Amino acid sequence: MADTRAFIWCFPLIIILSSEFLYLETVKLGSCQTQNFSCIATERKALLNFKEGLTDTWGRLSSWRGKDCCSWAGVVCSELGHVTKLKLSRPYSANPDDALDVTSYPLEGEISPSLLDLKYLKYLDLSFNDLGRVPIPNFIGSLKTLRYLNLSGVSFGGTLPSFLGNLTSLRYLDLNSCFENSNKTGLHWLSTLSHLKHLNLGNVDLSMAKTYWLEAVNKLPSLEELHLPLCGLSILPPSLPLVNLSSLSVLDLSNNGFSSSIPSWLFNISGLQYLDLNSNNIRGEIPEGFADMNFLRYLDLSKNSIGGQLSGRKLGNLCNLQVLDLSFNQIIGDIGDFTSGLSQCNTCSLESLHLGYNQLGGFLPDSLGGLRNLKNILLEHNYFLGSIPESISNLSSLESLDLSENGMRGTIPKSFGQLSSLILLETKDNQWEGVITEAHFSNLTSLKELSFGQNSNNITLMFNLTSNWIPPFKLKYLNLRSCLVGPEFPTWLRNQNELQFVAVYNAGIVGKIPEWFWKLDLVFNMLDFSGNQLTGTVPNSIKFMSQGVVFLNSNNFFGPLPVFSSNLSSLHLDHNMFSGPVPYDFGEKMPMLTDLDLSFNLLNGSVPSSFRNLNSLMTFVISGNQLTGKIPDIWNNTPYLYLIDMSNNSLSGNIPDSLCSLTVLKFLRLSGNNLSGEISHTLQKCTAIENLDLGLNRLSGHIPTWIGETMPSLLVLNLRSNLFSGVIPRQLCNLSHLHLLDLAENNLSGSVPRCIGNISGFSTTIKSMRYDGQVWLVTKGTNLFYDNYLFLVNSVNLASNNLSGDIPEELANLSRLGTLNLSMNRLTGKIPFSFGRLQWLETLDLSRNQLSGMIPPSLVSMTSLNHLNLSFNMLSGKIPSANQFETLNDPSIYVGNNGLCGQPLPTKCKDDDAESPNSPSSGNKDNEDEDGDDHQMLWFYLSMGPGFVVGFWGVCGTLIVKKSWRRVYFQVIDDMKESLMTIVSLKLARLRRSLNKKETPA
Repeated sequence: MADTRAFIWCFPLIIILSSEFLYLETVKLGSCQTQNFSCIATERKALLNFKEGLTDTWGRLSSWRGKDCCSWAGVVCSELGHVTKLKLSRPYSANPDDALDVTSYPLEGEISPSLLDLKYLKYLDLSFNDLGRVPIPNFIGSLKTLRYLNLSGVSFGGTLPSFLGNLTSLRYLDLNSCFENSNKTGLHWLSTLSHLKHLNLGNVDLSMAKTYWLEAVNKLPSLEELHLPLCGLSILPPSLPLVNLSSLSVLDLSNNGFSSSIPSWLFNISGLQYLDLNSNNIRGEIPEGFADMNFLRYLDLSKNSIGGQLSGRKLGNLCNLQVLDLSFNQIIGDIGDFTSGLSQCNTCSLESLHLGYNQLGGFLPDSLGGLRNLKNILLEHNYFLGSIPESISNLSSLESLDLSENGMRGTIPKSFGQLSSLILLETKDNQWEGVITEAHFSNLTSLKELSFGQNSNNITLMFNLTSNWIPPFKLKYLNLRSCLVGPEFPTWLRNQNELQFVAVYNAGIVGKIPEWFWKLDLVFNMLDFSGNQLTGTVPNSIKFMSQGVVFLNSNNFFGPLPVFSSNLSSLHLDHNMFSGPVPYDFGEKMPMLTDLDLSFNLLNGSVPSSFRNLNSLMTFVISGNQLTGKIPDIWNNTPYLYLIDMSNNSLSGNIPDSLCSLTVLKFLRLSGNNLSGEISHTLQKCTAIENLDLGLNRLSGHIPTWIGETMPSLLVLNLRSNLFSGVIPRQLCNLSHLHLLDLAENNLSGSVPRCIGNISGFSTTIKSMRYDGQVWLVTKGTNLFYDNYLFLVNSVNLASNNLSGDIPEELANLSRLGTLNLSMNRLTGKIPFSFGRLQWLETLDLSRNQLSGMIPPSLVSMTSLNHLNLSFNMLSGKIPSANQFETLNDPSIYVGNNGLCGQPLPTKCKDDDAESPNSPSSGNKDNEDEDGDDHQMLWFYLSMGPGFVVGFWGVCGTLIVKKSWRRVYFQVIDDMKESLMTIVSLKLARLRRSLNKKETPA
């Protein structure tokens, strides 16, 4: 898509360069023009001296020999033989990959003062060369005949010199990005350049002039173009007493950090054609002053904080506007009023409309199809609804249409097939439905990028294309994610030999990828057939561009693991049936990999040491295979690695020491293996780690105290099912962000640390989605695998150890705790009464301990509780029966507690027997109830009298005293009586007529 959009904004470039083409000759570097002028000897010598100061490694100045210097490349002379122009700009190569294009290499060295001998020099262009990173030479200020000076991109040292103010003949000055450090630069020297028409100081730090920059440029009455992007100006004055910029047609103030509204003085520059204020922090609404800027052709207000609505009275009458970019703002409402206004122009010039990344909504208006010159409509990432209007098919010049990431739904119009100029059609992440047929593509001869990708796995859009259909286009980009393309592989791809990006994910395709597809000799930057039911082997011959990406995961591919080209950056082959060992030279053949996922296959053998060559690796996932042997000690050369997942294999040995070199490591999952020994102390250097999952191994020794001292960002700690012994270190309580702690099934002893109740991570509300890794957890009595939503899980599991002592009351402070499992230990004492505060707790397992006392009645306040196990303790008393306990009616929850009674156990409590109807105690209770009822009745009668007095006299007393109210009251009663009598009379009359009709003979 980037290739297609690159041409969209070419208009600004034409405007920027327009003034140069108006009054300057264009001299191509490397072309030798035949001129009938003889060269002045002193000037030829000056040029040769200038050449001596340069390093011309690639021979760009190879033509600079002989006596006729006027024929040298980049040199232009007057009719009298004087050198007037010197254009040695480093040109951009037409082919960036062509290493033999010597004209694209920079000149190096320093600028020689011999240029002072070129007395008639008017034009000097040394842009984009490498001239020593020294300050601009002082003698440049003495070249007073210069009318054109371009030193952009040279990267001088020092600051912007004030002696440039001596060049009073200058019409054109371009110093864009020519300083590495210029924060001491002022602009007072500008006032002497009264003839200046073009000024470009882009990317020059002018923060020292932020308070007076506008005053300085306002003194240049001839100025036609002003480019001050990325200058750190930060202050956009709201007013200007006298605007002296009547000739200004181009104004670029982008990327300056302005935080005010759009100033009113801008609207006094009546001839402005190009205005770029993008990438600031401009606030407020779009001013109505734009309505009078009739000459405006280009307006870019993108990447600001502009709000309000896009009304017709503000921009809807700018008939000459060609490019409008309001993307990445906070504009709301619909666009109907705006497009209706423009459609009423005799000739609407608008070609590019970019309103993406706002909060616009409503339906796309039919008037959008009335803007006949539109070439680019970019409305992505808004809240537009409904279907695409048929009127879009009227836009015969339309080249790009992006409606992605909205709330649109409905069918795709078949009239789209008539948009013969359409190059990009991007409609992904909406809710399209219906059937796509050949009619939708009948005349799309220019189409290069096609995207119908849906935003969910629920397929509502299907393709019904015949097997012999030949598309009229040659695509480079294809995205049909979650569209029904199958069950057969799409045969219409047979002639698509220019494809580079292919994403046909979750498309219902079954069977093998045909041989003819691989023989198209495509070179991919993205190959995604994931989430289908594809089978067969994958060839090694697939070619990729630099930074290529492969997603063939979640299919049924089998055979040996494929090895692709060396420039691949991301490889996802997980959830297939690839078998055999990982090729020993895997890391050598694909050294550029940044992401590798081979999980959940049938791979065996050892982890090859060639992985040490993956120096750019960031994520490494080989879990769920049958790999054996030791984890190779190869991690010293992978400094960017932040995720390692080798879980659920059969790896053995110790955790390698070289893992300590991974200072950016965040996720380490080695669970489900046969690793042994102690946790290497070198891991304490992994200070950025967030998920440490070493469960289900044979690791031994004490749990290191340094885990709580050197890993402050830890969110998940899983050491379950190992051979750890000793006490639970108090230092773990320092892990303030921890929200999952699993130390179950070890040999830990001692008490449960009370300070666990102070870990704030178990009491924190998560406000946004984040990735915390993956882990298997025992919750609700079963083993569950958590992946994308692990960040929502708050769990403490200390089960199956030898912990003793009582259950700390402080655990009740973990207000967001969802699972607490302390089962199968030797805990004593009572269940804390304070546990009733755990409102979020869903799972509580205290089984197989030595707890005594009654089940606290406060537990009925745990309204989220849906899994409870208190079995095999020494609890006694009545089982609570309110709230959630009414649903916890499985006797196994309470079995093994001989002192418990009440439902759901068969053992009845003594109080239950005492409350039977025939028992004396029941009679006493009835008597107590009767006494209570007598008291209630007494209070009822006592309150009835005062209530009657207040109610009666509050109404009737007012009517007796207030004559006007009395009249109104009885008037209302009379009116109601009359209305009622009228209704009754009408009903009776209708009834009589009905009876008379029945009595009359037919």
